Amino acid sequence: MTEARHKRFAIIMAGGRGERFWPLSRESTPKQLIRLLGDTSLLQETVRRIQSVIPLENILVITNESQLKAVRRQLAQLPSANVIAEPCGRDTCAAVALGAAIVAQRCADGVMAVLPADHVIAQPGAFQKVLRDTMKVAAQNDVMVTIGIPATEPSTAYGYIRFVKKKLQAREYDKVATSMHRVERFVEKPNRSKAKRFIQSGHYYWNAGMFIWSVNTIVHAMEKHQPAMAKVMHEWIECAGNPRKLKNHLLRAYPRIEKISIDFALMEKASNVIMAQGAFGWDDLGSWTALTRHVSQDAHGNAWLGQGVQIDSHQNIIFDGRHPKLRTPLALVGVKEMIVVLTDDVCLLAEKSQDQKIKAMVQTLARSSSTRHLVE
Repeated sequence: MTEARHKRFAIIMAGGRGERFWPLSRESTPKQLIRLLGDTSLLQETVRRIQSVIPLENILVITNESQLKAVRRQLAQLPSANVIAEPCGRDTCAAVALGAAIVAQRCADGVMAVLPADHVIAQPGAFQKVLRDTMKVAAQNDVMVTIGIPATEPSTAYGYIRFVKKKLQAREYDKVATSMHRVERFVEKPNRSKAKRFIQSGHYYWNAGMFIWSVNTIVHAMEKHQPAMAKVMHEWIECAGNPRKLKNHLLRAYPRIEKISIDFALMEKASNVIMAQGAFGWDDLGSWTALTRHVSQDAHGNAWLGQGVQIDSHQNIIFDGRHPKLRTPLALVGVKEMIVVLTDDVCLLAEKSQDQKIKAMVQTLARSSSTRHLVE
């Protein structure tokens, strides 16, 4: 193993709540833990995608208590100490600080990538090249790197990164193939008219929530912009070598930590942020309708992930998530623009145009003791 590879780490954020792909996903088995597009989960694909760049023993997963056993079961190849459960949700800044503390304890001059667990990447080879380049740049410079995705449509589902079009020309950036640009600012999810202006300007990419920096850079950024979090992070560094001691410290500290995203806490405040262009077929697979971008469809535009027949039915999504012994063919007659999802205990029928309201349905079910089990 080369010295550079030995110092590379990944922090995979895997604490989702399982609302977007209900009823297949639940609180204990959210999107990243279910098999949507094949025989492996999105979390397993995330680990598989990066292990040629980052050693398995350097891949850390931050999850929560309800998902800890399932994550360890799916990632049996990782040391159990590499899967860490947060005692309670405190958004992404706390999770980043926790991951950075563990990396700092293991390798004070390491470089780390913070990656979501539930994204789809169509061209893993291209992604790996960008990851190697960004980790090389972050190891040699005091910069916070974010990966921007070329925007293909004026989406209102993503945040945006405004960047300077001119590529960075410093000697350190010329040594990598990936184009690097200075970031001017981050923009929260816009309305459609604003998103259209962003696309037309050519100055904006989608924010994929992927970040790369060295241990020194993230520690100094926390100290400068989030001193309270930095204080707790230094305490974690001291006990990170002992999993039991770290867990006890987390139980005491986490409830008092401010709930804030890494974007608000650091990225929007820092002046040393650069963006790497990430053209590798990215999708965060944010809803059932997004599946149609990744599965084959019949002549009528129906995306079948299960067995069935149809008459005069068009543009539907059908997903049979029942146990194989319980699966029976589904017959559709005159059904159009619908989402049909079957599990062992519930059936979802929704208009595709209403897929964003599935989250509201999950919240409604959670409020009643008679239906709470359908979301757990």
